[in-house]
Amino acid sequence: MRTYILKRLLLIVPTLLGAATLVFVIMRVIPGDVALLILGGDQGHVDEKQLVAMRQQLGLDQPLVVQFGTWLWGVVRFDFGKSLWTGQPVVEELLIRLPLSLELALLATLVSVLISIPLGMLAAVRQDTWVDYVVRVVSIGGLAIPGFWVGILCILFLVIFFGWGPPLEFTPPWVDPWTNFQMMVWPVVTVGYRYAAVTTRMTRSTLLEVLREDYIRTAWAKGLREQAVVIRHALKNSMLPVITLIGTEFAFLIGGLVVTETVFTLNGIGRFVVDAVAHRDYPVVQALIFLTAFSFVIVNLLVDLTYAWFDPRIRYR
Repeated sequence: MRTYILKRLLLIVPTLLGAATLVFVIMRVIPGDVALLILGGDQGHVDEKQLVAMRQQLGLDQPLVVQFGTWLWGVVRFDFGKSLWTGQPVVEELLIRLPLSLELALLATLVSVLISIPLGMLAAVRQDTWVDYVVRVVSIGGLAIPGFWVGILCILFLVIFFGWGPPLEFTPPWVDPWTNFQMMVWPVVTVGYRYAAVTTRMTRSTLLEVLREDYIRTAWAKGLREQAVVIRHALKNSMLPVITLIGTEFAFLIGGLVVTETVFTLNGIGRFVVDAVAHRDYPVVQALIFLTAFSFVIVNLLVDLTYAWFDPRIRYR
């Protein structure tokens, strides 16, 4: 197990290096000049000396290889440079927004798991009954209805019928739990419902496959109770694809909640990515993509290690 973990950790280096190189090249290929955006004009209305001076100030006059090498050396020292737009260190900007996105991702994943696994299990055990049909309708609705539309409906319902709107300034849960709950509850419900729909269908499908296995028929023939057969034997052996899906969703939620954060005016990582791309803020975009890639790699490693706990036949060497 230790050898396997060490190998996977070593593989993180080329993976992150490839992601960093790709985003570095893409950001330089797309049209736009951050120096022009900062000066507030276009190529024909900005003084050329000012433009050259601004590019020198931002370090954009250096060769791309030098820029990339400088950025990589900063990453090794956990220094992602300064934002070209605000002038603030990128790490400080990230630390301001990361707690919100991380809390939203964790709570939405928790809500998704608490809803999806019991419903998926219930739908599989009661296949082709009214219970199964209700669960399938609810899950298909979560897949078909856009998350931003659900969020807008939640806001309109609360404002129209209760005259209540979520707080606009993020308050950490350790500062004021109630204010934090008021701000996060509806985004969490909106995102959690969407991902619970996906996980419910996966849980139902994988559990139905396991319930048709021979050893499950043997368990029924022995006279075991339904609870023991479904939970102890079938559910645990059907969880590997579900765990993979949950882990992938969580990694995506850390930086992929652009629409939800925009609808609920949450100043998280998702909105930060959009603003950085719009402003051609290269250091910020590179840092955010690097963070997202790192989260995917770590989550995938944890998911693979979890496999061994659910299935004792799996051995890592």
